Amino acid sequence: MTRTAKTAAPRALVADKRFAIHRAAIKVFAGKGFFNSKVSDIAREAGIADGTVYLYFKSKEDILHSIFDGAMKEFIEDGKRELERLTSPEDRLRRIAELHLERLSADRDLAVVFQVELRGSTKFMREFSAAGFAEYLEIISTTIAEGQRSSSFRKDIKPIVAAKIFYGALDEMVTNWILSDKHYPLVPMAGEVTKIFIGGVAAK
Repeated sequence: MTRTAKTAAPRALVADKRFAIHRAAIKVFAGKGFFNSKVSDIAREAGIADGTVYLYFKSKEDILHSIFDGAMKEFIEDGKRELERLTSPEDRLRRIAELHLERLSADRDLAVVFQVELRGSTKFMREFSAAGFAEYLEIISTTIAEGQRSSSFRKDIKPIVAAKIFYGALDEMVTNWILSDKHYPLVPMAGEVTKIFIGGVAAK
């Protein structure tokens, strides 16, 4: 076995363990609530010993941070890759909305963690807003600014404020979806949000 193969094997094992802990934590946090959950609950769900969790994470707070950071990294990487093939700001905003709702509707437990458990304390919200969330907003803000430069969007609005409004609308769609007693597809809401938003920012 080569040195590269020997190094890759332990790394793969670590990645697998971290993924298993992530998935277990998402299920436990969504079901019991973050503050009511224990590391032992996560370990039991993952089928590992309590001590094994601490080999990868310092605490359940660290696990929650890691879940958010990992999800935001995937959101951002997927978004940038998808947006590269689109030219119009309208199409880019529509695709951002679709990706946002596609990802969360495909994983209801993750949606619950994002919409409910991450908002359990001001401390968490402050930390998360300063992390990947800021980069996510920047992608939306940059798209809106590009629309202003091409005269597609009004120039009398601040891109970052508009980006927060756009994100807030998508965020509300997800929250309504997870709290509703009705079962309905979430992704079509992307078209509705984008249509209303672009109607408000479009240059006259």
